[in-house]
Amino acid sequence: MVAAQIGSVPVLILKEGTQRTHGREAQRVNIMAALAIAEAVKTTLGPKGMDKMLVDTLGDVTITNDGATILGEIEVQHPAAKIMVEVSKTQDEEVGDGTTTSVVLAGELLKRAEELIEKNIHPTLIVQGYKKAAEKAVETLSKIAIGVKIDDEEALRKIAFTAMNSKASAGIPNIFADMVVKAIKQIAEKRGDKYVADIDYVQIVKKQGGSVTDSMLVYGVIVDKEIVHPGMPKKITDAKIALIDAPLEIEKTEIDAEIRISDPAQMKAFIEEEGRMLREMVNKIKAVGANVVFCQKGIDDLAQHYLAKQGIVALRRVKKSDMEKLARATGARIVTNLDDLTPADLGYAKLVEERRFGEDKLTFVEGCKNPRAVSILIRGGLQRVVDEAERTLHDALCAVSDVIEDGRIVAGGGAPEMEAAKVLREYATSVGGREQLAIEAFADSLEVIPRTLAENAGLDPIDIIVELRSRHEKGDIWAGVDVVEGKVTNMLERGVVEPLAVKVQAIKSAVEASSMILRIDDVIAAAKTSVPSKAPETKSEEGTESD
Repeated sequence: MVAAQIGSVPVLILKEGTQRTHGREAQRVNIMAALAIAEAVKTTLGPKGMDKMLVDTLGDVTITNDGATILGEIEVQHPAAKIMVEVSKTQDEEVGDGTTTSVVLAGELLKRAEELIEKNIHPTLIVQGYKKAAEKAVETLSKIAIGVKIDDEEALRKIAFTAMNSKASAGIPNIFADMVVKAIKQIAEKRGDKYVADIDYVQIVKKQGGSVTDSMLVYGVIVDKEIVHPGMPKKITDAKIALIDAPLEIEKTEIDAEIRISDPAQMKAFIEEEGRMLREMVNKIKAVGANVVFCQKGIDDLAQHYLAKQGIVALRRVKKSDMEKLARATGARIVTNLDDLTPADLGYAKLVEERRFGEDKLTFVEGCKNPRAVSILIRGGLQRVVDEAERTLHDALCAVSDVIEDGRIVAGGGAPEMEAAKVLREYATSVGGREQLAIEAFADSLEVIPRTLAENAGLDPIDIIVELRSRHEKGDIWAGVDVVEGKVTNMLERGVVEPLAVKVQAIKSAVEASSMILRIDDVIAAAKTSVPSKAPETKSEEGTESD
């Protein structure tokens, strides 16, 4: 309960149980909560970062060092900490990589801002300074960025390798880098003078068993369904594929209807008519030349029998997303009415085959002429290895698609952050006033990325930062932390490159989140609604309390 005093009479303003924190205390608590989130993911940054084991309420275990996954799994209560979780979510949705970078940077910006607040610099001035610094930093990165063409497979492979190297256990980047580049190049479309690569058209299928080296790229689609009838062939070459979004069964009428049958002959005629209708459906499919059918709805048992007799392979209840991928891969058109099916609607694949993986059966559609959708099958000895490989693959796919769409890259290892920090320190003197201090604080904050990379690799962060500053002052703009060799080196020559879009989004997200938290000077938390622990007790007929 919060009250204001007017003379000797207290005036009640807020509801009883409401908590209020305001002024410097509110800012301090919010910054502390946000920093706790940043500290939680800080040790996962870079190739030498550590993993986190997350156990949910059901006891399911997730082992990962992916920032978005960690923050998505943990249940955060504090409202300021939730803003930091939103930062990682936005970064993941927009560019798919750099989630840890954005959260660590936002935390460092708040830490530096708190030092300025202690020196009586108003938060609004700090926010203004940060905004100017962010614009200058993005401008600097855009200037030093290097253009990459879609045909430069070596550069795209380096991008995929860098995105995966900070996530996965040894060996995975080597196996998946080529797959990622081939997959993205296959699905990329030219619209106007730009390329668009929608990673939704790269299907990722996970199956535990074997090892990661057994993973494969399929120029087609893997459908997680088995062939419906044992009498159908398990392998079809030169498949002519029909995609049907209609049931191959006799549907019940939408209105209530009653059929009166008075003698067995009528019953027999009724059943025969159903069979005739189903046979007609199958004959229609056979007539257009289809030998493989993917049906989004159900297929009647009798229809399955007729299809098997005709040597046609069928799969039922195929997911809508898989149907769309099949259409893009095989060139088939999805038909919603069987009467409209024509030979022009059929797609082509060199091979349709059912294969067994452990207890599961998958149907492979491969050898498509120019598939606009592809699939990657991930194998692994442990389910957790398979799950982490999927997260790793997702980041690499996003990174390569970002570069194909934007066409610009920068080196990794903290090199672009150090260069931007150097430019910002020069820029700060031209701004002057108290905003200069905020811009300098921003420059110091950017250095948290190479410093954290050094710390996580067991190097001395002070020596590394001093050497990095010296190299950048001499004009070596791509000098960064090589955590493998344990020294400062030219990261571009080492082949460590990242999409410009990832760095730009990380800076923008971090600044917006830190600015929002800094501008809060009053936290008014309503009283929590109490939830009854058990149902209210009821009286039995005898007047005693029942259990």
